[in-house]
Amino acid sequence: MVRLQLVFAVLALVFAGFGAPAHAQSAAIKQAIAEASANDEDIAAYYRDNGFDPIWIGRGKNARRLEALFEALEQSGSHGLPTSSYKIDQLKAEISAAKTARQVGNIEVALSETFLRYATNLQTGVLVPRRIDPLIVREVPYRARKSYLESLVKSTPRPFFRALAPQTQEYNRLFAVKADLELAVGRGDWGQKVPGALKPGAGGNSVAILRNRLQAMGYLGRTATTTYDASIQQAVQVFQMDHGLTADGVAGPATIDEINKQAADRLASVIVAMERERWLNKERGARHVLVNITDFTAKIIDNDKVTFETRSVVGANSDDRRTPEFSDVMEMVVVNPSWNVPRSITVKEYLPMLKANPNAVGHLKLVDNRGRVVARNGVNFAQYDAKTFPFSLKEPPSDGNALGQVKFLFPNPYNIYLHDTPAKNLFGREVRAYSHGCIRLGQPFDFAYALLAAQEADPQGYFQSVLKTGRETTISLKQPIPVHLIYRTAFTSSKGHVQYRRDVYGRDAKIWNALAQRGVVLRGIQG
Repeated sequence: MVRLQLVFAVLALVFAGFGAPAHAQSAAIKQAIAEASANDEDIAAYYRDNGFDPIWIGRGKNARRLEALFEALEQSGSHGLPTSSYKIDQLKAEISAAKTARQVGNIEVALSETFLRYATNLQTGVLVPRRIDPLIVREVPYRARKSYLESLVKSTPRPFFRALAPQTQEYNRLFAVKADLELAVGRGDWGQKVPGALKPGAGGNSVAILRNRLQAMGYLGRTATTTYDASIQQAVQVFQMDHGLTADGVAGPATIDEINKQAADRLASVIVAMERERWLNKERGARHVLVNITDFTAKIIDNDKVTFETRSVVGANSDDRRTPEFSDVMEMVVVNPSWNVPRSITVKEYLPMLKANPNAVGHLKLVDNRGRVVARNGVNFAQYDAKTFPFSLKEPPSDGNALGQVKFLFPNPYNIYLHDTPAKNLFGREVRAYSHGCIRLGQPFDFAYALLAAQEADPQGYFQSVLKTGRETTISLKQPIPVHLIYRTAFTSSKGHVQYRRDVYGRDAKIWNALAQRGVVLRGIQG
């Protein structure tokens, strides 16, 4: 703050040299601003509309605006932003060194450029999602850059800067978790790492290390026990539930791996989650469907409360099967669906089988490009390859249909939807990444009842009556529902510990590496 006051003092001297109090109207400064902003269309348009008046350099409102900007930039690390990229000291030095109208115009525009970079970083993210991973196809709600400048000059500076960050409950909770983790990092983590797997009834130094680490993370109250007793077992179970692990109370290898994760690792996950929250900084719908790929769950959210939740199976971790991230709108429920086999599956998986045996996968119908079913005995499958195969495959409605007995459509370019499945055994597994990309639901009928309750007096009875016909039937949702497919390895709830999940596709590691390259750091704050 002392340095900032010195900057303002220097500015006062600069303005005096231009013949205060008329310096803000100086033709020389305006000309300098016009020239300095010429290479940035948005900034040039703003200043042109504003008569090239400075908004940072000057007394009164300008000085207060400048002070609020520097305060925000200096606190940007608390939001997981790349503070070093804003070149705060360089800006202050250039302000202090300004002696001419040209220098004042240059620093005025440089301040606006920095402000716009900070504002967009904080509101809609530092990174461009698709540049990090081609399957993060989220449409970020970018705002016109010029509008930030227009809003700023109409607002009280400090409240304006406070309002730039996402105003969601999730972002605010992540912000608080980040501060707690920075304290843990500053203290040197949560203590020693547990040397190996442990079971209830065990004792000795390893149990004491486990006890201390659970206490440091807030899972266990005060106790001096060195025995893996009921209190430690219960703490381990809660930890397991918070980390997507089988909650058996046994500190096996997978559980110990998660317990031994450093505070810095968790801090990186939270910073990535904050960046992801900025990418989704828009109204999500009073009622919406939320699928967290890493959590293997699908939820219906009504007014920020989870009103329905079911386990899910997501895309397998291979190049052509990972589930993409995007938002769309669910418009219909299809009961007794047919399965139009995707082209990629047809030629990669089924065509080789048909070449070996024309009667393979007999439950699938061979369909030509006019929609007619073709007899297999008249086709020489050996003559075709993945590019020339002229047919498609279709599975009629049945109990064993790959889509089960219901699917939920939100039309999108990626051919992703939610659906039932006959492969129920997969829902009992801890990691559930097995599909070709679509989202399989553990309780699809109950999911349908919950959706249809908004338009049917007896949603279960209505759904079952349609199901019993055995015919493929489309039910339009009278009120389409937003669907958000997200990927969060760190997320919160209104009460309880922060939740962490494994980075099943490695996407968050990519995001963290990109943020670090941009200048985001893991801060350790001493308590």
